Amino acid sequence: MLLLSRVSNPQLTTLATRLNLALRRCLYWSFFMIRLLILLLAPPVLAAPLALKWEKNWLYIDGEFLPGSMRVHYLEAYCRDNSHTTDWSKHTVIGHSTQLVSIAKDGSRIELVCKLLDGVTVRHVITSTCDEVDFRLTAHNPTSRRSEAHWSQPCVRVGVFTGTGPDKTSDKYAYVPKSFIFLDGKKAMMPTRNWAMKARYIPGQVWAAPGVPRADVNPRPLHKDVPDNGLIGCYSHDDKHIFATAWEPYQELFQGVGRCLHSDFRLGGINPGATMEIKGKIYLLENNLKELLARYRKDFPEHVNLHAN
Repeated sequence: MLLLSRVSNPQLTTLATRLNLALRRCLYWSFFMIRLLILLLAPPVLAAPLALKWEKNWLYIDGEFLPGSMRVHYLEAYCRDNSHTTDWSKHTVIGHSTQLVSIAKDGSRIELVCKLLDGVTVRHVITSTCDEVDFRLTAHNPTSRRSEAHWSQPCVRVGVFTGTGPDKTSDKYAYVPKSFIFLDGKKAMMPTRNWAMKARYIPGQVWAAPGVPRADVNPRPLHKDVPDNGLIGCYSHDDKHIFATAWEPYQELFQGVGRCLHSDFRLGGINPGATMEIKGKIYLLENNLKELLARYRKDFPEHVNLHAN
């Protein structure tokens, strides 16, 4: 009491103010730390995976940022070799049927089985995340003859994605200027330099993969150059997203005639009793070319050496 009596009222007021300010600061930082701990300890909110559906040989991909379903003719065809100058229906296409085995309730996983007329079976496991679709295929030849199937076509329709679908324009090729591959160490928008114009069937454009016999590719105009990598893609209607696709082993890149882009995968004629693994990706990323290339190189390290040779 004697000590307090020696402190003047103004001094007591100043001390009380300082104590009050210190208490407020302590409470503020306490609440801040509590909120930070809640954020750090709370489970992350994951974006929903792209929703997949398969029906009558069409794979449908849906997502919140997509302007409508992205359709994939899956699979359009299994094909023979010596296909660039021969009749598509009479020679190239091997008949097949596809059955749906299972589908996850949230649409993030589909399993299919293809049966080719030459006896080969192909099991497909297709899964999705928020920005990609992953394909894992197992092809098996149980027969005593080498398979006639040398390549196959997953045909991705990009008209709706690019804003150039039939409801927007009658021009089936309006999507082409929004599409790209990679040439000369950089992105090349279509139509690229050295655009080919002549083939058994026109129009369209084919880029053969390294090492693939040029006589065995799609019978559309064949570009004289080999692409820098195995990616083919396009930009969305609002340029906010990128679609791209790649497969391994890959046969060719293809700009088609159904508002479509292809990375067609290679089978090479499976030997009797043999099994081969095939993988593919559809990327649906925000418009960031650097991220796309980084993801591609991580997912397809085989292509680095393939295109280096």
